[in-house]
Amino acid sequence: MGSSRYLNILLTTGIAIFMASGLILSPVMAGGVQKIVHPDGTVEYTNVGDSGSKRASTKDEVVYRYTDNDGVVAFSGVQPSDASFEVIRFHCFACDPDSSVDWRKTPLFLKPYEREIAVAAREFGVDPALVRAVIHAESAFRETAVSPAGAQGLMQLMPGTARELGVNNAMLATENIRGGVHYLAKMLQRFGGDVSLATAAYNAGPGAVGRHGGIPPYAETKAYVNRVGILHERYASN
Repeated sequence: MGSSRYLNILLTTGIAIFMASGLILSPVMAGGVQKIVHPDGTVEYTNVGDSGSKRASTKDEVVYRYTDNDGVVAFSGVQPSDASFEVIRFHCFACDPDSSVDWRKTPLFLKPYEREIAVAAREFGVDPALVRAVIHAESAFRETAVSPAGAQGLMQLMPGTARELGVNNAMLATENIRGGVHYLAKMLQRFGGDVSLATAAYNAGPGAVGRHGGIPPYAETKAYVNRVGILHERYASN
């Protein structure tokens, strides 16, 4: 972590307040901070001990909030393996125009939710490889992902859209995938089967695609459509 980048964490219980900057750690009260380097190279600054059984995050936008065994509310960049948790914020995995991810080489998720994707894709007539590409782009296959705007789950359904699609609980994989595939099918139908326009509509809304007569000139949407296209091609060939 460079010296110009700062991580500020506030524990709302009042147990500890601290700032980590570069290699300087300044605990204010009990509950010190430690630097953890995970096997995948992820560097984490946290007040939570490393049990060795946690799964390192692949995006630094993800923050997990949970209560540990001592009753302390904790915040961490890795998903706790033995406690209920809340995802505080998560940004669309493939939407950052400045992302350094190599989309032609980033690992694929070939096995997760295989049955759920197959069932929904068959029901709504959508290519399963496209469904998998959209899930990868939206949430990197994190079932509990919640965006700052309130989009939920694997396919990042907004609450209003989820209700319209008959989704009762968007945080359940089966319901989320069925709802997301249903919506994707609607976009494909609306735009004549054009995958690029349909995925642009999935990201920016069908109204924006209609107003601009094509992919909207938003950097985020253009990046998203390109990356979904790459992922679609890769999933289809596996």
